[in-house]
Amino acid sequence: MPQLPAPAYPDEVRARLEADAREVIARYPDSRSALLPLLHLVQSEEGYVSRTGMRFCAEVLDLTTAEVTAVATFYTMYRRKASGDYQVGVCTNTLCAVMGGDAIFDELKTYLGVGNNETTADGKVTLEHIECNAACDYAPVVMVNWEFFDDQTPESAKQLVDDLRAGRPVEPTRGAPLCTYKETARILAGFPDERPGAVEASGGAGHASLLGLRLAKGETLGAPRVVSPRGEAGSGEAKDAPQPGSQHLSSHDAPQQTSASDPAAAPEQHPAGPSSEEGE
Repeated sequence: MPQLPAPAYPDEVRARLEADAREVIARYPDSRSALLPLLHLVQSEEGYVSRTGMRFCAEVLDLTTAEVTAVATFYTMYRRKASGDYQVGVCTNTLCAVMGGDAIFDELKTYLGVGNNETTADGKVTLEHIECNAACDYAPVVMVNWEFFDDQTPESAKQLVDDLRAGRPVEPTRGAPLCTYKETARILAGFPDERPGAVEASGGAGHASLLGLRLAKGETLGAPRVVSPRGEAGSGEAKDAPQPGSQHLSSHDAPQQTSASDPAAAPEQHPAGPSSEEGE
């Protein structure tokens, strides 16, 4: 059955949101460009983008609710149902997955007794697997309300959610101090983070992310470890770094003996003989 029109916000809430919305809309030459931050604004009110929130966005931007719904359902940072104070996202994209992200996600599902995009009974934690966090050099990565928790293990991730549920202080590996999901949504709407020291704590890129830049600038990072070509006996210790201008062949580009299974090998080396075209 078709849904009834979404209820309106109470007068006091609507007046407050309208004042914030005017400030957001004033940043753009075209009012409809303010839709994304306004969706974060209504999410900061209820913790998710409700039908009431979409109705509000449509009215203040002179859009249809269908236009607003199309945007709100496209981006995964907008929640569609009431959720926890802390969104715990485990990266399960390729690098994080192979480094342990899949194991962390499976462990947390069992430990918290919830599935993907589900919330614990106390309303504290919503667990979900998320796509790449652009922090592959710190894999596996967990994010809480979009703040980084790097180099995680199943045990450290369980301790993290225990601390969140118990209300104990939790410090991200890097970035601003942690706040609730509603507070995070308001910041994403473009309003200043007024917590003392929060902006200064945001900092920049971490050590691992800057290694490539340091190399590009010619900084010395210490003697590199050289891997012996396959088949050579290695001592297991780092060798002297190659001299400038010399060439080092890795185990992948060093000359190799032709495998007996290689069709290009001589017939006497390949039991099946040379490959032939169909019909010959």
